[in-house]
Amino acid sequence: MDNLRAGLTRAVDTIVQYRERLPESHVAPVASRASVREALGDLPDDPTRLDQVIDELISAASPGLMTSAGPRYYGFVIGGSLDAALVADVITSGWDQCAYNVALSPAAIAFEDVAGGWIKELLGLPSSASVGFATGGQSANTVGLAAGRWQVLHQRGWDVGLDGLHGAPPIRVVVCAERHATIDRSVRLLGIGDNAIVEVPPLPNGAMDTDALRDVLGNDDTAPTIVCAAAGNVNTGACDDMTAVVDAAHALGAWVHVDGAFGLWAAASPRTAHLVQGVELADSWACDGHKWLNVPYDAGYAICAYPEIHATALAYTASYLTGQVVGRELGGGDFVPESSRRARGFATWAALRSLGRSGVADLVDRCCDIARRFAARLDELEGVEVANDVVLNQVLVRVGDPELTNRLELALQEDGTCWMGGTTWRDERLLRISVSNWSTTPDDVDRVVAAIGRLRAELIAA
Repeated sequence: MDNLRAGLTRAVDTIVQYRERLPESHVAPVASRASVREALGDLPDDPTRLDQVIDELISAASPGLMTSAGPRYYGFVIGGSLDAALVADVITSGWDQCAYNVALSPAAIAFEDVAGGWIKELLGLPSSASVGFATGGQSANTVGLAAGRWQVLHQRGWDVGLDGLHGAPPIRVVVCAERHATIDRSVRLLGIGDNAIVEVPPLPNGAMDTDALRDVLGNDDTAPTIVCAAAGNVNTGACDDMTAVVDAAHALGAWVHVDGAFGLWAAASPRTAHLVQGVELADSWACDGHKWLNVPYDAGYAICAYPEIHATALAYTASYLTGQVVGRELGGGDFVPESSRRARGFATWAALRSLGRSGVADLVDRCCDIARRFAARLDELEGVEVANDVVLNQVLVRVGDPELTNRLELALQEDGTCWMGGTTWRDERLLRISVSNWSTTPDDVDRVVAAIGRLRAELIAA
């Protein structure tokens, strides 16, 4: 145990030192995949002491780490990790619980029960809904669409669990043309297929055009249909008109799934809740904790208005699975694809417990304020302008022609002041800033804007 204690002490010191350096760290990795792999060497023939394993781990990994936990990482939509959530996650690893059912860990399932209830309360979703603790948006979207697949076929007299999809009435999946790509992968994973996807054109801000949605849906209530709405366009942050989407879809018996990986958290703030008004009327929702809630990876939430449908689509049992008795209280592995699953409820509970209702709202508001500060400061730079209406935490930046944009993207990443990526929106190459980290400050914005102006001028002058 002395070796374990020493090793854990070293781990804590490493974590604390890493996090203390985050505000001033070079954001991009300084080592390549190949160089990190080379540093790891070959598989040894004999056992290695714990202290040496830790030394080699830290030494090899550190140069290849992305400082995505820090305040100036704006690539993709990635939050950092709140102190309480981080500590809970470390303890979770030590406890090493399998959160499949209560027979394996009553505590793990109970924390999911409570944290899931708090999430529903914060997001204004039905208290009776089921919550599966998934790995992230991809898994949560797949779960929601699996539940929808089961229900829309069941309504047409087909049991997809028993009979599969061969010979089933063809499902159509109606989506906005600017949906997140995980929806498409979920459709493929579920065997529905890309050809089942029917696109609805977007409005100028990237949200679904609900008038066009009604035209696409038509008046045919015989076709099994799933409509996917979005809370938070991946480029612009725009949210679909949830009430209009649900009204149009439910009139034809369609299932409505909401991809709310980050934008669903808008419901937690009185300042932004109007953007997702009516979202509670949908049938299933996907949301991430490692985005705006700033829970360590991985944490996603697959929420369904109908727990029995949710479990029918996902749950299973076997003779050896103690605890999977008929009539049990559903939870844990009943709502997600994994059986060997990490106890994700501990870290999510700790994040919510540390923030409280007002703290979550403040976190959302601060990120939105930071995004607006980015927009205002960037518009002051010569030759730079913001390309979208900043409604949440997404900022699209026009810096020049595609070649200059791509060069500036790489220059910013190499410079290390920040890390952001590029995107193509409406056939235009832009820089994309996603503000999701609890620790980002106005000073960080000013440093990044200065770096953009400096590097852009250098590239033009070269």
